[in-house]
Amino acid sequence: MKPPQVEVSIPLQPPGAGATPAQPPRDYVLWSLFNVLLGFGLTFLGCLCFPALVHSIKARDCKVLGDMEGARQHGTRAKALNIICSVLLVLTLLAITTFIISSMVLRAT
Repeated sequence: MKPPQVEVSIPLQPPGAGATPAQPPRDYVLWSLFNVLLGFGLTFLGCLCFPALVHSIKARDCKVLGDMEGARQHGTRAKALNIICSVLLVLTLLAITTFIISSMVLRAT
């Protein structure tokens, strides 16, 4: 008498490899564009903000091509660069404002 045969399946992909992410990765293009335009327009720091725009565009291109891992990596790098650029722009604008106000006060006395 033969024992009953049991069907066994072995997954060929690691767990979670076939699952799609709940949300597509963000690309931060508008934030990057704002930083570049504000940097060039007001404080001439646009050249420091330009790499964030490049990574944002790369993230959007990867997202369009379906490479979600590449889009996530470029998006994360664009976010970090945008944070650095935004902090530099705010500090520069504060320094310029402080300089203008202090020169006006010194001129008034």
